[in-house]
Amino acid sequence: MALIKVGGTALPDPTELQVGVMDISKAERNANGLMMIERIATKKKLEMKYSFVTDSELKTILQALSPAFFNVEYIDPVENGLRTGSFYCGDRNVGYVDYRNGIPRYKDLTFNLIER
Repeated sequence: MALIKVGGTALPDPTELQVGVMDISKAERNANGLMMIERIATKKKLEMKYSFVTDSELKTILQALSPAFFNVEYIDPVENGLRTGSFYCGDRNVGYVDYRNGIPRYKDLTFNLIER
């Protein structure tokens, strides 16, 4: 089973995957100085890192992330199980390392998937 699927495409298992829980809120203090918080939504952010990827893995990952929005299937620690949600991708950063036997190697591919 793939650790994460984007748009139905199983991605290679990342070196690191952190699931963040973000509360979207409107907060202000009332006339008595008491903090009032209106939670609008709770969203997930998946922070992903790959230490080394092949050129074909890189192509698969970047093509899966190219649409503006896509479904992501992942193991959610809050729900303690498989979850699917609509996400978009933030900036994608790729570190180039070298050529090995005529084949390019890439390292430190990082990106965030943010729930829509």
